[in-house]
Parts: sequence; structure tokens; C-alpha cells
Amino acid sequence: MQRHKRRIATVLSAMTASLLVSLPLTAAPAHAASHDPIVFVHGISSSSSSWNDWVADFEADGYASSELFAWSYDWSQSNATTASQLATEVKNVLTRTGASKVDLVVHSMGALSGRYYLKNLGGTWYVDDFVSVAGVNHGTDIASLCGWLYTSCKEMQTGSSFLTALNSGDETPGSPSYAAYWSHCDEAINPDSSAQLSGAVNVDVGCVSHTDTNNDHGIYEQVRDFIA
Repeated sequence: MQRHKRRIATVLSAMTASLLVSLPLTAAPAHAASHDPIVFVHGISSSSSSWNDWVADFEADGYASSELFAWSYDWSQSNATTASQLATEVKNVLTRTGASKVDLVVHSMGALSGRYYLKNLGGTWYVDDFVSVAGVNHGTDIASLCGWLYTSCKEMQTGSSFLTALNSGDETPGSPSYAAYWSHCDEAINPDSSAQLSGAVNVDVGCVSHTDTNNDHGIYEQVRDFIA
């Protein structure tokens, strides 16, 4: 009887091993995305490298490099043209990551192309959180210094037709969450309050220079917590 039981156990063990070998193996993904990918948009006379500090900060806080996209564009062109290119960039990011939405983090003039994309090019369907850092949302009189040279700069002038159209109606359209971080001693935005957005979470970050707002670690922590 014992010999018979051992024989049955041996047969069952062999059958189980055979079954396991025959099952298809499914490879685990190399990285399971746990955050919305972030697209960073720089401002005038700048480039994607202006985000290096924050990209490193996000990586230190658990983001994968494959979730962070600092994007460069021709800052001299119309912000409407940049917005169209941004729409393509966002779609490319969604395709590459498999995500359904991105978080859009913009600095200075980058707020204008970002907001144009949201308002006029269907961006509200693809953006979860929109963060404006020292954004020229309602213009600045400083832009008169370069408005005669560049279309983008002319559009930043207070009262320009571009800004009038952009700010007509709802300044924070659709379902994205909006935040605007602004400094009360911003040398590039005059008046300082121009960086605020109606309908957004508006945060006075204290006295931080314009060029430092998108590499300041204290502001970074607030942005990180907002999009989280």
C-alpha cells in the first residue's frame, strides 16, 4: 500500500512539473509607471536645460527618467506655433509612456504656449495638472524691450491681442488642476501679480528672482506636492 501511494505521488509530481513547464511565461515590465509623465516648457531665451535641477529633484523623489520630458523649442516664434508643437510633443510622450495624461510644468513665457494649447488645441483632454511658474499670464511691460524683435515677445506685452484673446473667458478651462507660483519681487514680470491666474491655486513664493523660480528647491517641493 505504501509503495502504491509513493508511486501515485511520484506520478502527480511529474504531471505538475510538466504542466508548469508548458505554461507560457509573461515577462514583467521593466518599469511600471507610477506617475503622470511631466512635460516641462521653458521660457524666452532659454532651453530645456533650465529644468535640469528640477528633473534631478523629481528623480531623487522617485520619478523615473522615462517619466520626465524637458522640451526645447524656437522661443522667437509665435506662442501659438509653439503650442501646436507642444500638442505633438504631448501626444508623443503619451505614446511612449502609455499614460493617458501628462502634467504640464511651464516657466515664464512657456505659460503662454501651454495655456494656448489647453484653451484652443484640446489640451485639457490630455493634461492632468497645469503648473505655471513665474508665468507671464497677463503680460509684462518689460516685453516692450524686445517686442520689436520677436513675435513671441510682442505677444507678452501687456494688452497685446494675443493675451487679450488668451485671457478672455475662463483662464483655467476644463478638468485640469491649475496652480500659479509667483514671486513678489520678480524683475521680469511687472506687475508681479500678472503671473497669477484666475481660478488657479495662486501661491506667493516670497522674493525669488525670475530666473531662479524654476530651479528653487522650496518652490520645487510645493510643485511636487501639488501634482502628487
